[in-house]
Order: sequence, then C-alpha cells, then structure tokens
Amino acid sequence: MDNALLPSLVERFIKNLEAQGKSSFTIIAYKKDLEQFVGFLTGKEVQDIREVKKDEINAFIDKLIADSYTKKSASRKLNSIRTFFRYLKQEGIIDQNPSLDVSHPKYVQSPPRIFTKLEYRALRDFAKEDSRTYALVEILLQTGMKIGELANLRTSDVDDSMIHIRDYGKTPGRDIPLNKAVKKAVDDYLKNRTNSKDDRLFITRTGHPLLIRNIRQIIARCFREVGVENATVNDLRNTFIAHQLKQGASVEYIARLVGHKRLSSTERFLNLVKEEVQKKEGLGEL
Repeated sequence: MDNALLPSLVERFIKNLEAQGKSSFTIIAYKKDLEQFVGFLTGKEVQDIREVKKDEINAFIDKLIADSYTKKSASRKLNSIRTFFRYLKQEGIIDQNPSLDVSHPKYVQSPPRIFTKLEYRALRDFAKEDSRTYALVEILLQTGMKIGELANLRTSDVDDSMIHIRDYGKTPGRDIPLNKAVKKAVDDYLKNRTNSKDDRLFITRTGHPLLIRNIRQIIARCFREVGVENATVNDLRNTFIAHQLKQGASVEYIARLVGHKRLSSTERFLNLVKEEVQKKEGLGEL
C-alpha cells in the first residue's frame, strides 16, 4: 500500500471509531496521539506503514520521555498506537502488529491524597465563614461526588434525605443519602442564595451558574488559607472513600456511591486505610 502513513490512514481509523460510537473526547485523544506518531515517523523518513517495526515505536516512546512527557502519558500514547495497529491488521493492511513487542514504560502511580483529621477540620472551620463555600466543602467531603457533578446539580436534585446526581461523562447518575450536616449546610446556603432564573444549585453572586473553574478557585483558596499543600478538589472525594472504608462500608457499596465502574478503583484505597489504622491516626468522624 502506497503512502500508508499519510493522514488519510489515520482519518480512516478515526472514522471507524466514530462509527463505533466512541465519545468525541476519546476520538480527539486518539487523533492527537496518532498525528504525533505519524509526524515522528515522517521525520525519520519512514514512508510505508509496513516499514514500522518495534524499534521505531520504541524510539518514539523514548523521545516522548526525553521531551519531558510523563511515563504515564507515554504509556497512554502506546495504547493508542496499539489500537491503531490492531485496526490495520484487522483490515488486512499489515500482517503483524509490531506494537505488541513494545513494553509500556514502568511508572509508579501516586497513592491518593487523604486528608488528616486536622486538615479537613481546618478546611471546614475556614469554609464556615461563607455559606456557599461551606456547602461546597461539605458536599464534596461527605458525598464523594466529582467536581463536574457538583457544578451540574440543580436545586430540584436535593431533597430532605437524598442528593440525585445526574449522569456525568462516563460516571453514571445515582442517588446519595444526605446526612444532617450536609442538609443543614445546603439549607443555610439557600437562605442566602442570590435570586436567579437559573436552576443550578450553586450560582455566582450575579446569578450565573458556578462553573467547574469557579469551584476549583474557591476550594484552592480554602487550601491556601489553611495551609493544606499539594491538594486538589478530587482529594476531598478520596478522603470520603477512605473514611467510608474505615467505617466498615463494603467496597461494593462505596463504588456505587461514588460511581466507580471498576471495583479495583475503590479497592486501591484499602491499603491506605490499613496504613492509617496502623498509624493510629485514622480519619476520625467526618
């Protein structure tokens, strides 16, 4: 096949992904990865897909790492290349998939950040100065929902005993029990909430929906003010999961609460919780 490395071959693969109903996010990621790979091969004057062997793919991965890409990112790009070559083999364009002989770069996944009792109490104490900030912190800390799910909440999604979370990306919608502390925090915020035609639960002072970046800024300020370092909004979710495990909730129950599709995503917190208990520090009562 002539010019088998030209963008037309990537486009053919992308069209196949679209036909399978893959998400736009997935398709864009594949396209960027493969265009980068094709650009690398073009620079090496490799013109035919059949010329691509294990050595060329290894050289691409090595260059990514030399160019300061993380090993995790390089590993993801190798997955894109493998999927691309698998498609080409299925289509009869190549006889062998050389990417299967390429090893993933080894990287250590950082353990989830879990707040200590001192840290999350400090966060709460500071957040209490503003009813909206406090409601945001309490919901994140006591439901384990994602920041995008939080930004997407409507006033009708909260009742006396439950928060309804709508579908968000690949995370399924679900109902989470609402404890008294969260209910009180939300009620106090609603008493002070600006009148708005928008039905989003959290809005700005001018009545517009509070966006993900706005929530990040608010929580980042809380971290800064109380001296919690190297933390993200997602660490509030991590802390919720760890606390639930420490309290004896089952992995299956927590996975349903937080919308984990794979139990392994929840199970990775188990060792952390065991370490916390061994240190006799624990997370205490949320």
